[in-house]
Amino acid sequence: MNGKILLDTNIIIALFAGDEGVQKALSEANEVFLSIVVLGELMYGALKSLQVERNLAQIHDLSAVSRLLPCDLETARYYSLVKNQLRQLGKPIPENDIWIQTI
Repeated sequence: MNGKILLDTNIIIALFAGDEGVQKALSEANEVFLSIVVLGELMYGALKSLQVERNLAQIHDLSAVSRLLPCDLETARYYSLVKNQLRQLGKPIPENDIWIQTI
């Protein structure tokens, strides 16, 4: 590992649930990255949860110590190439996963 980690939604949910493997990997990381798309997914999940404020606070705390990766024009161009390539290969994946991979 190069000391940099890009977290996806499932890994963050595991982190919040106390997954020791995820906690260990994060403790060894030099830099943690979060996609704006992942933050949106997490916030949506928090809003429909039974513990909205607690979950939003966890998301806020994690985003405060992580490097946020925004979407921009270059990201959109790369997204379109990846999505088209996956379509041609007959291997589509969920939309947000494509955005996360291209950021």
